[in-house]
Amino acid sequence: MANNSYSGVKNSIVEANHDGDFGCTLKDLRSLMELRGPEAISKVGETYGDTQGLCSRLKSSPIDGLSGQLADIEKRKTVFGQNFIPPKKPKTFLQLVWEALQDVTLIILEVAAIVSLGLSFYKPPDAKRDNCGRAAGGIEDENEAEAGWIEGVAILLSVICVVLVTAFNDWSKEKQFRGLQSRIEQEQKFTVVRGGQVIQIPVAEIVVGDIAQIKYGDLLPADGVLIQGNDLKIDESSLTGESDHVKKTQEKDPMLLSGTHVMEGSGKMVVTAVGVNSQTGIIFTLLGANEDDEEDEEEKKKEKEEKKKQRKIKKQDAAVESRKKAKSQDGAAMEMQPLNSDEGAEADEKKKSNQSKKEKSVLQGKLTKLAVQIGKAGLVMSAITVIILVVLFVVDTFWIQNLPWDKDCTPIYVQFFVKFFIIGVTVLVVAVPEGLPLAVTISLAYSVKKMMKDNNLVRHLDACETMGNATAICSDKTGTLTMNRMTVVQAYIAEKFYKKVPEPENIPPSILDILILGIAVNCAYTTKIMPPEKEGGLPRQVGNKTECALLGFSNDLKRDYQAIRNEIPEEKLHKVYTFNSTRKSMSTVLKLADGSFRMFSKGASEILLKKCYKVQLANGETKIFRPRDRDDMIKKVIEPMASEGLRTICLAFRDFPVSEGEPDWENENDILSGLTCLCVVGIEDPVRPEVPDAIRKCQRAGITVRMVTGDNISTARAIATKCGILLPGDDFICIEGKEFNRRIRNAKGEIEQERIDKIWPKLRVLARSSPTDKHTLVKGIIDSTVLEKRQVVAVTGDGTNDGPALKKADVGFAMGIAGTDVAKEASDIILTDDNFSSIVKAVMWGRNVYDSISKFLQFQLTVNVVAVIVAFTGACITQDSPLKAVQMLWVNLIMDTFASLALATEPPTEALLLRKPYGRNKPLISRTMMKNILGQGVFQLVIIFSLLFAGEKIFDIDSGRNAPLHAPPSEHYTIVFNTFVMMQLFNEINARKIHGERNVFDGIFNNLIFCSIVFGTFIIQIVIVQWGGKPFSCVALSIDQWLWCTFLGFGSLLWGQVISTIPTSRLKFLKSAGHGTQKEEIPDEELEELDDMEEIDHAERELRRGQILWFRGLNRIQTQIRVVNAFRSSISLYEGLEKPESRSSIHNFMTHPEFRIEDSEPHIPLIDDTDAEDDAPTKRNSSSPRNASPTPPSPTPSNTAAPTPPVSPSPNQNNNAVESSNHLVPEGPKSGTPSAPGSPLHSLETSL
Repeated sequence: MANNSYSGVKNSIVEANHDGDFGCTLKDLRSLMELRGPEAISKVGETYGDTQGLCSRLKSSPIDGLSGQLADIEKRKTVFGQNFIPPKKPKTFLQLVWEALQDVTLIILEVAAIVSLGLSFYKPPDAKRDNCGRAAGGIEDENEAEAGWIEGVAILLSVICVVLVTAFNDWSKEKQFRGLQSRIEQEQKFTVVRGGQVIQIPVAEIVVGDIAQIKYGDLLPADGVLIQGNDLKIDESSLTGESDHVKKTQEKDPMLLSGTHVMEGSGKMVVTAVGVNSQTGIIFTLLGANEDDEEDEEEKKKEKEEKKKQRKIKKQDAAVESRKKAKSQDGAAMEMQPLNSDEGAEADEKKKSNQSKKEKSVLQGKLTKLAVQIGKAGLVMSAITVIILVVLFVVDTFWIQNLPWDKDCTPIYVQFFVKFFIIGVTVLVVAVPEGLPLAVTISLAYSVKKMMKDNNLVRHLDACETMGNATAICSDKTGTLTMNRMTVVQAYIAEKFYKKVPEPENIPPSILDILILGIAVNCAYTTKIMPPEKEGGLPRQVGNKTECALLGFSNDLKRDYQAIRNEIPEEKLHKVYTFNSTRKSMSTVLKLADGSFRMFSKGASEILLKKCYKVQLANGETKIFRPRDRDDMIKKVIEPMASEGLRTICLAFRDFPVSEGEPDWENENDILSGLTCLCVVGIEDPVRPEVPDAIRKCQRAGITVRMVTGDNISTARAIATKCGILLPGDDFICIEGKEFNRRIRNAKGEIEQERIDKIWPKLRVLARSSPTDKHTLVKGIIDSTVLEKRQVVAVTGDGTNDGPALKKADVGFAMGIAGTDVAKEASDIILTDDNFSSIVKAVMWGRNVYDSISKFLQFQLTVNVVAVIVAFTGACITQDSPLKAVQMLWVNLIMDTFASLALATEPPTEALLLRKPYGRNKPLISRTMMKNILGQGVFQLVIIFSLLFAGEKIFDIDSGRNAPLHAPPSEHYTIVFNTFVMMQLFNEINARKIHGERNVFDGIFNNLIFCSIVFGTFIIQIVIVQWGGKPFSCVALSIDQWLWCTFLGFGSLLWGQVISTIPTSRLKFLKSAGHGTQKEEIPDEELEELDDMEEIDHAERELRRGQILWFRGLNRIQTQIRVVNAFRSSISLYEGLEKPESRSSIHNFMTHPEFRIEDSEPHIPLIDDTDAEDDAPTKRNSSSPRNASPTPPSPTPSNTAAPTPPVSPSPNQNNNAVESSNHLVPEGPKSGTPSAPGSPLHSLETSL
């Protein structure tokens, strides 16, 4: 197929050059690329003769490519365009300001301020002022009356300040996002031939006429026509929605389109359209032409069509499709997106807009919900404040003083009402925690920026936070756990086993020649060994590492593979069967001079040996190779190699004599049989030195690491033991893909969730696995309900076929070096160094995001509670808020914007890896935090109220209470305000710890942002108080008064120590808050035993050590009794459970997520009541089926089945016997699986 003669190319190029211009126009090429299949072929035939003709019209050579001269390249760019799609313009700063102004509370404030301003300029006749009641009278100073406008202006200014800060934050976020995007784009390179040299150039540099080399796993960067191909299959679903792979050949369908994925094979194409003129570019321009909303609709339509088509094609994929994560839900638009240009940012923005509609990240869901709840409370409080103020004023003026309503007084009264209204609005402003979303954004953006340094390139912001909850990591072996630098270290040639690479003299020359020829032609020509970069370094390996090992082996045997390749260029190969995951082998056919054919094969040893029927001997003869000999060889050669962690590869060949004529190359099974085994090599890929330590960290952090590899089971087990995934004496299981499939499928061959549930908790190594096995395992773990928490799974992948598993996983990691474009497209995070230990860094950052938000919440809620209560009670008792509107806005600025910056940028510490993952349903505000919030709130309220009602006596100053309208600011209220701010500042230091640690200063100087913000706020506060004057309603204070304010503020640090001494477990009334958007029922009480690390209250830890063992003993016995009872009651399937029919419909079922079961057994205090104080978001539920009468039946059949027999506690589990019994309990439903964006009933769909 590929041996077209290339004669006549040179002449045609010369002719074309006389033309001075290209032999075809942009329009011709565009219309050509819109055709497919036979039409395209006939069009090429009519217009250009053949693909050679097309190349010559484009002044390019199929063998040598373009000349690569700058002038030529520039000319092509001007004639045919550049390979990038111009991005959508970013929002300007003014647009962002306008968006920030849309905030409702701010609008209310602006209106109030303007009304207040207008009224302050109105001056009623003086004489009548006394008739308007006490509150209006008593203006001593003319200037003061003049200064009435200041408050209105100050409010407007502070609103502007808040708006600018918000807009600036958004703007910097966008800028960072674009920076990230361009970083992803710069990394993408593509292989082209220029001037006869194969080089890699950035995708944006590709021009029309380039000869591009395409191989397995590439995302095509431009449109082109195939000029030579081996077994090429393309996934065009991103353009057509058809998920079947399309076979591309020169004879049938040579059209290759940008944005499609190469799923198999390799080849060369001549580029015919780039950038906006390519198929993807055309679609993007269409999308960009419409307005945003239309573009969204288009995407949705496309998405629907695509999904419909895919459903028809692959029924079982439908489930996956419907539950793909938000990132892949933009169907067409996303997959099409060529990674090259800035348009990535545009697509990503679309993605973001879509994402927010489809599924918020877990954290954002919890936060939005919390913010709404707090906002509602604030609204109620502010309304009550306004009503009380108005009522008090009216009663006082018209009832107690018995004054008539005077026309002249109306503006004064209105001014009062406006003032009350402003107070009400400020209460609302302080109550609404608009800093929450800000804190998340800052924290995520900061983490993403820092994660770059830790070799994590984050493509989707929320992946960073999800990683903190990860409970399982399914990792590849090659390149992630190992160094991906392969070398042949052992060989078995001509019935001799060499423990190290043999000298060439020891190998019979006849065998050596065949061997070297086979290695040279049967490895992809893109794979090469290059000289080392530094003197004395190791040679560089380019391309497929296993093939590099074989080429290195040929170099070790003192033979030059390149000479053979020069003699037999790629065009002369008669037929190539490229490597893919189903074949697990690669074969190349050569046509020999005498007309016979010889095929060389290489592949996984146990697979290829089954196809060998002869073995080559030293004397050049062959010997029959029987199954018995094969078993012998596996025992004596392959197993010893594999047990040392070597990957075994078999090299074989087969001759097709002339007499038999040309075989049918399409009949692969016949061709790939009757081979002669040449040799078996053992390839070593050493474990990365830092991996065992990283895996230990993961295990300590409660994350299970599983290895999923295509290697054979002995090799996999050896490497897993070296890494520490398997420890000697453990009863974990390692199985092969075949066995795994046999165990998880029922008689009809369908996958059953409950069968997977029996395997995955103990599975540590899955060997010889296909990509579908990987996907099945990931899906099985995510959908599983065996453990009370939904598992959060991270997956690493590098190959094209890992795409589905990467998309399915909660977080997909693609390899930056070895990964294919397809894998990178499907992933959330790209590991730029391909190293497993970078994943551990990602976990640390993810947990840190979560903790940072909790710290911020703890701080903010304290301020909220105190400020609202002070404003509310102050207003009710003294008819005026002690904290004025402008002061409130300043406090709001400190606590929202600055605090979110200070607390959200805490760097992570190793200590984060010492606790178990939080799980998706952990409340944001744990009981320890609630204790801190309430404790600090009480302290601050006591101080503020003491100052408010007794401050004038303590400091011997005039009282500021009941001041008339427009009265000058008083020292009294200034002290109250100043003390309030000081307490917030010191409490910000307290907020740095959320698990009840004692030392709040621990590592404070590692965070410069925090120190500078606290210090900066302090300086600004001094300026405001000393020189703020009327706008801030402040009076300069004396040094003594300042010292008192600071001392009272410092008190909150001391008080913090007192609070952390009180054990949280004693405070039964505390509730946690801020649960996820869906609550799950957790009926297993004993499972808390596993979580006794869930929340570490360090102070408590010190108090109780001795009781632990005693309680554990009791608990153990209790568990055992329950297990026995569970068995007795498991005779009937539904006994003690409500019959499934009794809940009339699934619908009702979902409307009662708050089902509670009270304990019906005497409650034995477990040690976990103290340690795991954030037990479940629900009340403790009793777990044994006999008291689980009200538990609704679970939607998945797996849970209603009779409990499985107990697993005997394994040696390594003797400390948590509970683990062995936690499969026994029929679970209550998880109402609405959190991970199903489309449907809460997803688990039901899949299981049915």
